[in-house]
Amino acid sequence: MTLASVLVVEDESAIAELISLNLRHAGYEVTLASSADQAELAISKVLPDLVLLDWMLPGESGLSLAKRLRSQERTKSLPIIMLTARGEEVDRVAGLDAGADDYIAKPFSTNELMARIRAVLRRKAPEALDTVVEVGGLRLDPSTRRVSRAGQEVKVGPTEFRLLHFLMTHPERVHSRAQLLDRVWGDHVFIEERTVDVHVKRLREALSTVQCSSMIETVRGAGYRLTQHTQTTTS
Repeated sequence: MTLASVLVVEDESAIAELISLNLRHAGYEVTLASSADQAELAISKVLPDLVLLDWMLPGESGLSLAKRLRSQERTKSLPIIMLTARGEEVDRVAGLDAGADDYIAKPFSTNELMARIRAVLRRKAPEALDTVVEVGGLRLDPSTRRVSRAGQEVKVGPTEFRLLHFLMTHPERVHSRAQLLDRVWGDHVFIEERTVDVHVKRLREALSTVQCSSMIETVRGAGYRLTQHTQTTTS
């Protein structure tokens, strides 16, 4: 199970590989970038769940990149942890003021780094946790990748699982196709909005086995919403 996607922006290859190895071992999906330009290119393709950002980069600094990411609508809430050899208090203050959610000085403990990543993801994206979600009798367990109702398991594909997880953690709210692409697919530029309709159809078919397909409502001209109401069964 992939916990979340992390973009590691670090120009020292040995450090980048060490971080990448530990992140992948812990279940994260990792993308590497060695400069601000490479980082922006990666973010333009797929929005990660978190950016681990070195301050000292060739060309533009990580501090400058953090400020720009915070100034743009698409990336203003993107979790950022700055990782740098600049450990003085004035540097920490500058990093946090630039918009970093946390700041770790080199040399660092791998265990502490992983704990800080988990903490930032918990604060920024509660839906990424392994907390069981239950809406209208439908139960989703991220840690076991299982969906069930009244003890009966529902078989869903990985994309449908992520879609259902997002909808269940934001019940009764209408989400446009573009918003769902951004949050479920990672805002990948090559995916068309009609893809959402296909996966919603598959998800409804899967949920029909436990009379829950009507929980996913189509809101004409707006998108989709997950509601607490389920179909009633007749004996």
